[in-house]
Order: sequence, then C-alpha cells, then structure tokens
Amino acid sequence: MSIRLFKILVIIPAYNEEENIIKVIDNLQRNAPEADYVIINDCSRDKTREICRENSFNYIDLPVNLGIGGGVQAGYRYALKNGYDIAIQHDGDGQHDPACIKDVISPIIDGQADIVIGSRFVTGEGFQSTVLRRIGINFLSGLVKLRCGVRVKDITSGYRCVNRKFIEIYASEYAQDYPEPEAIISGVMNGAKIMEVPVVMHERIGGTSSISAWRSLYYMIKVSMAIIMYRPTLTRRYK
Repeated sequence: MSIRLFKILVIIPAYNEEENIIKVIDNLQRNAPEADYVIINDCSRDKTREICRENSFNYIDLPVNLGIGGGVQAGYRYALKNGYDIAIQHDGDGQHDPACIKDVISPIIDGQADIVIGSRFVTGEGFQSTVLRRIGINFLSGLVKLRCGVRVKDITSGYRCVNRKFIEIYASEYAQDYPEPEAIISGVMNGAKIMEVPVVMHERIGGTSSISAWRSLYYMIKVSMAIIMYRPTLTRRYK
C-alpha cells in the first residue's frame, strides 16, 4: 500500500533545544517530506520557542512543563484531533535520523505491526549509548519480558511509530515520566503487534542531555518499580 494514502505526523518533544531544532526540522523536511510534524515545546527556558515562532515552525507551546511523557501525549492528542493515521515519535536533539522514517513506517502500512520500535541494537550501527546505559537497557528489557512476555531490545528507544488505534490509546493514557518501557507494556495489554526495525542513531547535535548519572540511577529505580507495579488500562475512547 502506498505511503501517500496515509496521513502521517511526526511528534517532536522539545525542551531547551535551541541548538538543535532548526537542524532537526531541516533534516526532517529533506528526508520525510510526505510527513507533517508538530514540535511540542515543553516550557523550554532557552530560545526554542522564539526560534519556532521566527521560522514559522508548526509547534505547540505547553503552558506548564509536563516532562517527556506529557509532551509526547500532547502530540498524540494533536494527532487524534487532526485525524492522523500514523504518528512517529522523533527526538528534538538530532539523535534520531529521519532517513529511517520510511523503515519505521513500513510495517504499519503493510499491516504487520501496530507499534514499531526503531532500534539501534538490531544491527549495531550508529551511536550505541554508553556501556552503563546499555546494561540498564538490557535489564529493563528483561524485566518487561518477564512482565508481559514480549522482548524489545531497545526498550528505551523514543524512536517509535504507531497506527491510529494506538494514537487513540496513547492520547488517552500515557506514562508521564520516562514512559517508553511502560508504553510497551500498555501496547501489549491492548493487543498490539510490536516489531523492532533497525535504525541509525547519532549523538545529540548540541546542548546537554537532561539525564545525568544520578538521574540515570533514579530512572532505573523508578522505571523498574513502574514496570513491576504496572496495571493495564485497556482501550478507552478519548473525548
């Protein structure tokens, strides 16, 4: 089935991405001109908002800081309200390569999957993160496998794509803090066919990651507890 038959949205959560956002949008428009996009500016303290306005980017300016989960959910609500068939999460820091978008979309279009995870670990190309973070990712991947029976190697990847069913589900319910592993469990509990496809990721173009060493430890503890205690909210209509 042709990609032209689908209405596609790229959701770009952004917090303090003044050094990156122009390059991200330019790269996206060159490599995925068939897709629309929306930047979710999560109360950035730098010039992200001004840059979006001056360049006439399509953006939503959140009134309060919601964190990554709330920002992504705002994007899903936008996608649902505007009738998109496919939504793609794409970081605003330049780590995700938009040249891989067609690969991430293809299983959705072909009906092979409801959720597609762009994984850096399938072929091992591109930036692989630090050794410590890879150990943490493997641990969380195993924990999710024990919890719901599905193995996703790159469990924390924010490069992912969903069909209209899961646009609706995630618009209604989405974990608010470090949500990626919980979103996988939610997908499984709601009957998703989940697939990983290889993508190339890069080190961030500029700026500083919000996840320091101490926040990485906090992340591991919090997400591990969230996975263990997770209780599914099955499909319900977003109003």
